[in-house]
Order: sequence, then structure tokens, then C-alpha cells
Amino acid sequence: MTSRVVTDRERRARLATRHLLAPGLRAPSAEAVADALVALHATDAATVYLSALARLAAPQTAQVERALYDDRTLVRMHGMRQTLFVVPAQLASVVQASTTREMWVKERGLLLKNAADAGLDTAWLERVEAETVAEVRRRGSVTGAELGKTVPGLRDQVLYGKGTKWETWQPASGRVLRVLGFDGAVVRGRPVGSWLSSQHRWEPGAGHADIPVADAQAELARRWLRAFGPATEADLKWWTGWKVTDARKALKAIGAVAVKVESDDAPAWVLPDDLDGVEATEPWAALLPGLDPTAMGWQARTWYLADGIRPRLFDRAGNVGPTVWWNGEVVGGWAQRPDGTVVTGMLRDVGGAADKLIAAEAERWQRILGEHRVTPRFRTPMERELTEG
Repeated sequence: MTSRVVTDRERRARLATRHLLAPGLRAPSAEAVADALVALHATDAATVYLSALARLAAPQTAQVERALYDDRTLVRMHGMRQTLFVVPAQLASVVQASTTREMWVKERGLLLKNAADAGLDTAWLERVEAETVAEVRRRGSVTGAELGKTVPGLRDQVLYGKGTKWETWQPASGRVLRVLGFDGAVVRGRPVGSWLSSQHRWEPGAGHADIPVADAQAELARRWLRAFGPATEADLKWWTGWKVTDARKALKAIGAVAVKVESDDAPAWVLPDDLDGVEATEPWAALLPGLDPTAMGWQARTWYLADGIRPRLFDRAGNVGPTVWWNGEVVGGWAQRPDGTVVTGMLRDVGGAADKLIAAEAERWQRILGEHRVTPRFRTPMERELTEG
């Protein structure tokens, strides 16, 4: 039974504080950003940096590099929806147990099947895994190509889709490293090139704590609901990639309380200590990158993203591009042109005061990016239009 109504206005106010988007609430460190948002999308290498820079009080790429590669307080790993994320180190075992462990079982099973179809057995995979981990530990940091030269089994071929029209031979190297990454035996290290590069080195992993699945799912749901609540069961299922029964059990385990939201007939949920109202901050604007966690946090998005503007800001696969926000609503898009100029395009008339703050944010990004040129991995209609000028 729902007893509390959370308006769309209040949900947008929560974004300002909990997602560190209001200027006076920006974070002191990359770790604080990741902790506030639970996880940063990492499918596009630039997103991790840009999502952090958008929320840092003193934005510098060196802060993110330190956390990822020197202090190891942030970890890049596959997790929710089989997507690559960067998560706080202390949360990595929770993500692995709640989500990635099942992916590891399925991915390794598929690799064994494809290997068997190529005439390779389980002993082959066990040997290649052990030799690969040993080589990564011996060298400390190594690329996949370098590993292929020193671990012969990584050069073997496996047969994918035997007997189908998609049948093809694939090198084992990428598949083996993916499986080892799911297991935490190896982790993604420094990029090969600048922070914008998607190629990376492999480094030794420490594995993961053996947390019961139900406990891990409850903890991940608790952290997510703190950052993204109120949210529906469908939102949690979509964000995690879990079965609906897992989402339901996790919400029950953390004692989530049902509330009513304006934009969805289904009950939404908040933590039991999160029922108090949230005051709106001063007016704020933000320019967030493609695949930013805020834009990708819910399955139902009408309370912050009008249906009429969605096609301009998403690609066909559902990946969001760079977005312009005003007081918790998406009102446009932005891009960086080849000459480095940061430009915005409005999809709603938000008034002169808003336009000034949005322009100020564009100037802030101009200073942050400097000589760097960033093109989103997933191009959207509006981003392309703005880039081409």
C-alpha cells in the first residue's frame, strides 16, 4: 500500500544532490563520484572520465587515472546487463557475486562448447587459463597481443555457431581473457594510448570475496535505490539485468517501501529511511556525456526525458548521447566540433536565465577538454548534427 506521493519535481531535485549535479555539490574525488552513482558506464572509454569530470569540483583527468591505475580504488569490470562499468573497489565483489558470476558460468560454458566443436577439450581451456594468468602475473601489465605471442593456446581457434549460417572460426584469445575478467583473475589496466583509447593492458586480479548471491543482490539494490530511488521494480530489473524474481527478492530483503510517483502507475520504491521530502536546490544546468549513469539510470524516463525529444538523443540500440540538463530535465544535446568548440542544441525553450547557465556550462567544458577531442563511441542524430555544424 503506497502512502507517500513523490512528484516529478521532487525526483528531479534528488538528481541535483544525489547525482552531484548542482555546482555547489560537486565531488572532491573520482571515488566520490563513483560511490554516489554506484557505477560509471565504461563501454566508451571516454564516458568514465567525462562522467567524473562533470561532477568534480576541480575536474582533472589525472584524478580518474590515479583512482583507476595507481590507487586501484576504482575497478573496471563487466557487470549489470553484461555491460562494462567502473565501480568502487569495495563494491567489485558485490557486483561480481550479484551479477558477473552468472555471466562467467554462461560465458565459460559457451567457450567450452565452441572449443569442443573445434576439437579442443576442457583440459585445453584449463591449461590456457592457467598459463595466461601466470603470464599476466609474471609481467604485471601486458596487452592481449603480447599475451598471444607467449601463450600458444591463445592463438588456437574455436568454432562459433557450428551448423548455422553464423558459423565462424574465432581466435580464443579474446574469449579466454573475457572469461578470466569475469572471474576477476585478471583486470583491465592502463589504456594503450591516451585516456580516450579503448585498447588496454591486462593486469593481475585479486579474485573476489565469496558472497552469497542473495546477499550481494540485496546490497547492490540498496546502493542503487539510495542513488536512484524512487524507482520501480521494472527499473531495477532493467538496470541490473536480473530476473524479475531476483529484483523482487532484493527489494524485500532491504525493506524497500512503496511510494507513488507521478509518471508511472506501478509502485515505486525507496529505502525505509528515505521517505522525507527533498528540497529543491538553486536552478542548475549540466552537460552530461553519452552513456552517463544519470541518463541511463531508469527504464522509464518520461519524468526527465520527454518522448518527443528522445529520438534525437539516442541511437538505434538505445544508447544515449551527450545531453543538456536543466533542473533535472533533459532539454537538449551538446557536442564538441573538430576544432574543439563545445556547442549545444536546445530541444525545448527554457528561457533566458536557463540559457545563460547552460552557456556557462558549455564554457566550463571548453576549459576542461582543452586540446582533447572527444567523439562518442555511439553517435546520435543530434550529436552528429551539432558536430557537423
